[in-house]
Amino acid sequence: MIIPEKLKRGDEIRIIAPSRSASILSVEGVQIAKEKLENLGFVVSFGKHVFDKDLQHSTSIQQRVEDLHEAFRDENVKGILTVIGGFNSNELLPYINYEIIKENPKIFCGYSDITAIGTAISTQSGLVTYSGPHFSSFQMKKAQEYQTHFFTQCLMQGAPFELKPSEQWSDDAWYLDQENRIFEKTEWKTYNGGIASGELWGGNLCTLNLLQGTKYMPSIENAILFVEDDDMTIPETFARDLTSLLQNTDSIKALIIGRFQRASKITEEQLLFILDKHPMLKEIPVLYNVDFGHTQPMFTFPIGGEIQVDASKCLLKLVRF
Repeated sequence: MIIPEKLKRGDEIRIIAPSRSASILSVEGVQIAKEKLENLGFVVSFGKHVFDKDLQHSTSIQQRVEDLHEAFRDENVKGILTVIGGFNSNELLPYINYEIIKENPKIFCGYSDITAIGTAISTQSGLVTYSGPHFSSFQMKKAQEYQTHFFTQCLMQGAPFELKPSEQWSDDAWYLDQENRIFEKTEWKTYNGGIASGELWGGNLCTLNLLQGTKYMPSIENAILFVEDDDMTIPETFARDLTSLLQNTDSIKALIIGRFQRASKITEEQLLFILDKHPMLKEIPVLYNVDFGHTQPMFTFPIGGEIQVDASKCLLKLVRF
């Protein structure tokens, strides 16, 4: 896998919208996020069609692909952040020129629906991409320190490091009320102990599963899987989606599950019931309630990178990213 050059102060970050557009963000929110990135030392620029919108608060395939290609072609751009997630980034996959990306490797970061396009870029160009904050995520005030710390550690330096639990987490609508937030103590949990190391694949589970049966789906044989889902899932659909993914392989090395949103109703009891169905998960390291996905804050991790897992000690270490 190709590891893109790390970001440094003074670098230009291009904001693009391969899923929903920035039209759903407030003017104030855009300014806050832009200033946060500028305070980290970056120059922020926007794709041509980022603020356009159609009936579903996105833009045409052609417009989104144009902004993606231009971001990779532009020699001044060193990193690319997606505005936000959505539902339709997989529409772009057949129309992307992956040779452009391969010839101009650079950091590409986002999560949720961006799992589809980030994974496709990794499988088709061999470029490591990143599951981490969107541009819009930098609007958030409280819990931003943890999120920004691991964003910069993953994308601005290359020495191996441990991903550590946050002190507290939240599942409230922070984008509606930045001040009156409810936080709880964080606790990563072990379903099954053990140590493993290997290539990391995953992200948003239902989005990743959209790639099954296509050339964009990665081989997850002997991989370490990271999966999470949002408030639109329920125990039954998560169980079905997880089963579908696990049936893509005879063997994985470890499974790491991001923390669930309250609205999903996936309680600890429900999750353990689901995991107990799969004999293979009793033979490998499995962690859950980990800091990635649709609760806050989140860390950043590499799609196609390498990681070490010690589930007994709840330790995760990025090795090659």
